[in-house]
Amino acid sequence: MPLKVLTVGKKHESWVAEGIERYQKRLRAPFSIEWVLLPHSSLEGDRARQEESERILSRLGTDDYVVLLDERGKALDSPGLSSLLSDQLHTSRTVVVIIGGAYGVDSTVHERAQFIWSLSPLVFPHQLVRLILTEQIYRAEQISLGGSYHHE
Repeated sequence: MPLKVLTVGKKHESWVAEGIERYQKRLRAPFSIEWVLLPHSSLEGDRARQEESERILSRLGTDDYVVLLDERGKALDSPGLSSLLSDQLHTSRTVVVIIGGAYGVDSTVHERAQFIWSLSPLVFPHQLVRLILTEQIYRAEQISLGGSYHHE
């Protein structure tokens, strides 16, 4: 079962799609990625956050292991991410990574997440987050396989 990424927003821009494809074609199960793009809300602020959060929650299975990206989450180094993903992917659970919309996600998504992960305390554009996430998943796979991509 592939790792699933739920993201709010439009399709990958061409420069992002090219970068994602570069890493994604190297990925093998269980680290392969299934992208689920959910539309932005037409609302703003709290109402948009709530509507998008409801869409996200409706796409989650009861047994999914949910990782929420949030700049206030826990920082991981690459070996730590590899360990987290490997442990969960080898339990036959679907790992779902969530990238919220422009207004973030509400408390219901935070409560549903088993792990809240910060790529950085900086805030990045969603398109760039998709590319960084894909590269980090590839790096995590290589670490778990003992590949030479990651250097300590």
